[in-house]
Amino acid sequence: MSRFSTYIFDLDGTLIDSAPAILASFRQAFEQTGTAPVRPIGSDIIGPPLKETLELLSGTTDPGTIERLSDAFKSAYDGGGLKATTAYEGVDRMLHDLRAAGKSLHIATNKRLHPTRAILDMFGWRDLFDSVYALDMTEPRLPSKAAMIERQLSELSLQATETAYVGDRAEDGESADANALAFFAATWGYGALTPDELSPGWTLLPDPDAKVLLSA
Repeated sequence: MSRFSTYIFDLDGTLIDSAPAILASFRQAFEQTGTAPVRPIGSDIIGPPLKETLELLSGTTDPGTIERLSDAFKSAYDGGGLKATTAYEGVDRMLHDLRAAGKSLHIATNKRLHPTRAILDMFGWRDLFDSVYALDMTEPRLPSKAAMIERQLSELSLQATETAYVGDRAEDGESADANALAFFAATWGYGALTPDELSPGWTLLPDPDAKVLLSA
């Protein structure tokens, strides 16, 4: 039986494949605002918060430009684009198996709170999670994923020694390290880490399988 009572999950690239929906909405936002991206709009840009991604794609930090792009993206994505999101094969079973084993499940994501909740509802997952944390859940928004997880642990009285974080990017592992959490690196998402990229203490998660998590 796992020593962990609690699992916190990243969302994009870990539980869901949102690339088609996100990339289509980015392309629509740039086309609608007449802005030329300075780099290809590909899956490698998925993961960071919206504002940072728009700055990267547009090559500017001009507040007016970023606001127009942000509004256009939200209109496209929240207005129906997110329905193109799919769950990775095996994830639904993994989540239900963890809950059946009595584990507490949580979300900590860079994704905005509104579409996060909409996607959880779309897959019928809302009741599987005891909390959903996002950077924009506060105003001003939380400064980083590490700070978000720190707040989550504190507000919910979660014990670091009994909690693991599951994500697909180096930022996820670094955020887990910053909060003294065990980290499982998902290998199936866009930011999938290879064995050579794992920091000491990180565990490779080859498949979305509750048995792997429960045996750790």
